[in-house]
Amino acid sequence: MADTAKAPYRRGRLRWPLLEREAELAAADKALEELCAPTGETSRMRCGGLLAYAGAAGLGKTALLSTVRRRAAARGCTVLCASGSEQEQHLPFHVVRQLLQPVLSTFDGEPLENVLGGWYGIVGRALGLTADQPTQSTQDSWSPDPHGVRDGLDWAVTHVVVRRAPVLLALDDAHWADRESLDWLTAFAPRVAQLPILIVVTYRPEELTYERAAVSRLAERHGSRPHSLTPLTSDAVSLLVRDRLGADADDAFCRACWAITGGSPFETVELAAAVSDQGLEPRRENVPRMRDLISAVQSNGLIARMERLGAPTVRLAWAVAVLGTEASLALAAHVAGLSTQESRDAADRMRIARILAGDARDLAETGGSGMPTVHALQFLHPLIASAVYRAIPAAARAAMHRQAATALLDAGSGATTAARHLLETHPGGDPWVVRQLRTASRDHLRTGAPNAARRCLARALREPPATEDRAALLFELGCSALFNDPTATVNHLTRALDEPAIDPALREAVTCRLAQALAHTNRLPEAAQLVASAARRANSADSRLRMQAEHLLWGGLHADSKNAHLRSRRLARLAERLTGRSRAEQQILGLRAADAVMRSESAATALHYADKALSPGLTWAHEDFGFEVPTIVALLYMNCDQPDRSAELFAQGMAEFERRGWRGTHLSLVHTLLGYVRFRCGRLHEAEALARTGLRLATRVTKGGPAERYAVGILTQILLARGQIEGAQALTEAHTDGGPPPPEASVLPDLQTAIGQLLLARGRARQAAALLSDAGRDLESRGMHNPSWCRWQLDLAQAQASHHPSQARAQAHQALARARAFGTPSAIGQALHTAAQITEGPQALDLLSDAIAHLERSPAAYDLACALTDHGTMLRRSGHLTRAATQLSRGMEVAAKCGADGLTDRARAELSEADKHSRGSRRTP
Repeated sequence: MADTAKAPYRRGRLRWPLLEREAELAAADKALEELCAPTGETSRMRCGGLLAYAGAAGLGKTALLSTVRRRAAARGCTVLCASGSEQEQHLPFHVVRQLLQPVLSTFDGEPLENVLGGWYGIVGRALGLTADQPTQSTQDSWSPDPHGVRDGLDWAVTHVVVRRAPVLLALDDAHWADRESLDWLTAFAPRVAQLPILIVVTYRPEELTYERAAVSRLAERHGSRPHSLTPLTSDAVSLLVRDRLGADADDAFCRACWAITGGSPFETVELAAAVSDQGLEPRRENVPRMRDLISAVQSNGLIARMERLGAPTVRLAWAVAVLGTEASLALAAHVAGLSTQESRDAADRMRIARILAGDARDLAETGGSGMPTVHALQFLHPLIASAVYRAIPAAARAAMHRQAATALLDAGSGATTAARHLLETHPGGDPWVVRQLRTASRDHLRTGAPNAARRCLARALREPPATEDRAALLFELGCSALFNDPTATVNHLTRALDEPAIDPALREAVTCRLAQALAHTNRLPEAAQLVASAARRANSADSRLRMQAEHLLWGGLHADSKNAHLRSRRLARLAERLTGRSRAEQQILGLRAADAVMRSESAATALHYADKALSPGLTWAHEDFGFEVPTIVALLYMNCDQPDRSAELFAQGMAEFERRGWRGTHLSLVHTLLGYVRFRCGRLHEAEALARTGLRLATRVTKGGPAERYAVGILTQILLARGQIEGAQALTEAHTDGGPPPPEASVLPDLQTAIGQLLLARGRARQAAALLSDAGRDLESRGMHNPSWCRWQLDLAQAQASHHPSQARAQAHQALARARAFGTPSAIGQALHTAAQITEGPQALDLLSDAIAHLERSPAAYDLACALTDHGTMLRRSGHLTRAATQLSRGMEVAAKCGADGLTDRARAELSEADKHSRGSRRTP
């Protein structure tokens, strides 16, 4: 075996033999065997897996992982490898870039835009493949959300795995991985069961923070436990010592090495090397000297040993510790304030002293940017890097970080790279620092790392900025936290409004964003009051109109709105004179159209205002305006029996959100509501798939939010239509704790109404009636009368039919009058159907015939199937068997096309009864 003083290095670490790691290697070999199993029709499919190795520093995790990597490469695996770094753990996507940049560079002759497809614009910055380009306007400068970036990384890695299978993904020192990369990895890990990829991670359990605790649970999710590395036994240490110092090392000396190092492979090898350097014989009599030698290997002794190498060596070591993976010789020399020759000599001394790894003269050539293409200066072990960094005096460390930031910017690195160092400097009121941190925060946001952006802005605020810049900085800080921590957004934006030097245009932007944040934190009355006050203070007509639009939006969404009729009158007056020339005008016109639908004005009136709102084009993904108005405008087209137009608008919103990487709440809602459109058209299979996607997207963002309630309410109705009552029950229990929460905002389709329908389907009519009565009072107070917009009144009539028939008839007749005022065939047909269900005798048949005639002219295929089945059932019971068979056959056919399995079975059963009675009547004289 090679002597440790002679090239015993691999990737900057000592390469010692893997003693007493047989179980860990056996687990890796088994996983690699399954990963690399042959594929084909007669062979089992390749399957991936996940292995985690946990252990304290110095127990050989890196050596073990290196061996696994070599064995994987020998089996023909594509190896993706990365290592967490203590200094870079706050640099977003640092690990992801290490993993993917090398393999993406191997797609020779194929542009990365083609390799990554539509995801290139979303994940390109996260992967370090694209530079931020100057934008022409604020609207052009968009930022993907973290969920969008993670989805893009999922796609990119899956694409690599499919093209380069089998794949080993190896992550060393996962406890120091950046938060963004770790969030992606923990979300991606469950996919290994369907992909030919093996993930192997190593970490130190004692170094796991709360944010990184998920690392320790990765293996458990895959049915195994992390492999815990233990210190070496005395026998193993003896083998290691004799391998380094010769077979004649006596037993007492070897046992002393084990006792002194505690069985740490790293310290054992370092101690053996120190003994060799000192020319000591491995004998009992030299044991007392070993304690001094081991102290030189450990933290305090290491620093003392380094100081004995001279001041230039200490400064270069400090610079390397500060720079981390950016530590080229030229850059480290600049930060340390040394000449190139002084740095070379110092690096040589540290290499010989086993502080630095590699050869200091094996330097990287610099490219056109002046930055090295390979980072040559690395510490031999992370323990050494940590000890050196922590030994730097605080003032000197801060000054070196400032110098590093300046040097990196001068060398052509971006503001995000420099910001990592500026975060470690002491505040000094420097406008340059504030400017760089603000630039870095914008880059982080465009990368999809809002937490990193918040760190930069919070540090810039402590610098502090100039008085005239404070409001803008607080605004940026608040915006960066909007979707992650809206409560923090409220605090920052409130402080921004209190700034005396705030610009009027900025005040308007802050006010609108603060109202949005208040709404997201269930403080709708405060949101409405804020913009109402701003409208009264506005000094321009455009500003006043925008504030009025925001007030009408948030006031209308408030569930306890006491002045719904006044709001409707105000909307009507405003909308009459607007053309849709600005986004504020479009918002008011859209709200007016929705109000017309909810209040059961004519559908023609609603469509008039909706078309005006859309005539210039209404974008969904606008960072200064919410997506609430495009959503309700798209919904009202469905209510006006134009589902194709509604689906077209939702598809437009979906495309905009996906293109910008907004794959959280935004994408959840458009999937869910497009599913609702399909449900209303009777396309239940498609509707269920869309709603389930919407629910999955909603629950990964936040539990209990409006998006989740939308998805649960709509999916409940879809499952009931498909005849899956138990499935609907399980769904509501899982997401509402057995009952709907009190609504803080108007969420339509209404969740309380959906649960009322579930209770009615389970035969619990009185409970359904009570719940639907409560929902009706809430909705009536907000002016929501149209049974097409929310059918609480129709369901209430059915629930009351058995125990309060007179009240049921009153509800049904009022709902029918409102449906006729609205004027769409689907609304009238649904109301006539309900009226028929609580009516007896021939009049019920006439009402059902009328309902079917209206529903046949509408897109409501499922409602038509229900009406046909009920009509056929009534006809059978009335003895009109031929007509009954005809209607039941039609009902069964339409229900089957819709995917309404329960209704199909009921129609089939009724048709069988009709046929049986028909045959019986033919046999009777």
